[in-house]
Amino acid sequence: MLGWGRHRSPAAQTRGWGWRLVTPAAFVAAGVLLVTSGVNSGGQDIRAERYGDLADLARQETDRVRELRAEVRSLRQDVEELSEGVDNGELAELQRQVDELAVPAGLTAVQGPGLTVTLEDAPKEIRESAGEQVSNALIHQQDIQAVANALWAGGAEAMTLQGQRVISTTGIKCVGNTVLLHGVTYSPPYVVSAIGDPDRLRAAIEQDDYISSWLEVRAAQWQLGYEVEEEEQVEAPAFAGSTDLQHARAARSGQDG
Repeated sequence: MLGWGRHRSPAAQTRGWGWRLVTPAAFVAAGVLLVTSGVNSGGQDIRAERYGDLADLARQETDRVRELRAEVRSLRQDVEELSEGVDNGELAELQRQVDELAVPAGLTAVQGPGLTVTLEDAPKEIRESAGEQVSNALIHQQDIQAVANALWAGGAEAMTLQGQRVISTTGIKCVGNTVLLHGVTYSPPYVVSAIGDPDRLRAAIEQDDYISSWLEVRAAQWQLGYEVEEEEQVEAPAFAGSTDLQHARAARSGQDG
């Protein structure tokens, strides 16, 4: 029994040799890591500097704040000096020009007498019986635009479409049987209101070639709605959207617009 106990199986011998090889290898690897860390750090702490000295970091941020405050004081002084050099009369004139441009630019709410034009699609039974010609029974972008252009030509000081202020960058776009204005979709009837001399505005509409032809042909044949009403008080709210152009195309050389 004792002799058999001293004799190990081949598997046991293999495990013994394996441990004898693994143990030295582990120590060698640990030594390599220590040497590499020492070389890379140069004998110093290899942790991030921002954790090394919080006091230095606080001092740096304090100095930075002081520099910024000094810069602010300097800029304020520059503004005061420049303001003193500007003539108050010139400032008043510039402000007057800004105020005058604010109304036609649509940035100021205005009200006054004017005219309202209402356009509407043909009655439902007409549209349903129109078949492939149903487009003729609908109000289109160019119809609304023609009314707006005629009102501008008649001296309109301000204008709204569906209650929204119309400005120089306003685009009216058809989307199916609706109209897209400033990102909002509207269905008929379409109401265009303008502030100005009602007589001049009405005369401009009646003398417009497009509107006259439209009334005689499409509006009469397809029973499109058209109504002009004089208003004692038209309210035009200030434009609340962006006045920046989102899309533009450069004119080709030698061609108009």
